Amino acid sequence: MSGPLEGRVALVTGASRGIGLAAAGALRDRGARVVITSRSEERAKVAAERLGEGVSGFGAHATDEEGARACVEHVVASYGRLDVLVNNAGTNPAHGPVIDQDHARFAKTMDVNLWAPILWTSLAVKAWMGEHGGSIVNTASIGGLSVAQDVGVYHVSKAALIHLTKQLALELGPKVRVNAIAPGVVRTRLAEALWQENETRIAAATPLGRIGEPEDLGEAVAFLAGDGARWITGETLVVDGGQLLGNGAL
Repeated sequence: MSGPLEGRVALVTGASRGIGLAAAGALRDRGARVVITSRSEERAKVAAERLGEGVSGFGAHATDEEGARACVEHVVASYGRLDVLVNNAGTNPAHGPVIDQDHARFAKTMDVNLWAPILWTSLAVKAWMGEHGGSIVNTASIGGLSVAQDVGVYHVSKAALIHLTKQLALELGPKVRVNAIAPGVVRTRLAEALWQENETRIAAATPLGRIGEPEDLGEAVAFLAGDGARWITGETLVVDGGQLLGNGAL
């Protein structure tokens, strides 16, 4: 399949479903060869089969340094390059007031949502991008730009990821561009608690009249990864249907 990413290779973490899977599909549709990861190698391979030709799966937990290194080495050895990294893996085990959270939930949230992007970025840059160039896209959240009840630790992790995106853009330019997307409420399993019983209300409070679909975010990732965004770095693209414009009802 020819397209603006023809000949390039992309790696998407946490991509067995949801936004990661949609991002992998959008990159594939533009001609990239794509490797997707999941904690379970079986889930990664099943998801890759769903997307079809040009996509393969690799089992690697986002915070497992050995697994992450093996994955990056596999990509470079198999395809000879690594042009796009999408740091998509995320988690949210800490629900409730911040002061009621224990260290284990806090640490898990920060490890997956903040440390993992640092780890995978470091590996990708040292294995290929630092010398040859590339594009990195982090999955943040509009929660990193706002506050809300009961998801404070998650929001803090995404706010830090937005800042990290800027920091890495400064450190890794001009060879590597680093940007982020900030999804609003999207129809994913991670966000089920937000939309499953509240979709009508949330859609009514969203200027574009609906909650997001994973494909909405996949398209944004593909844009930031490609040459259409060649003079964009350190930015966070909000993709929320306008929810931040009047999110008091959310």
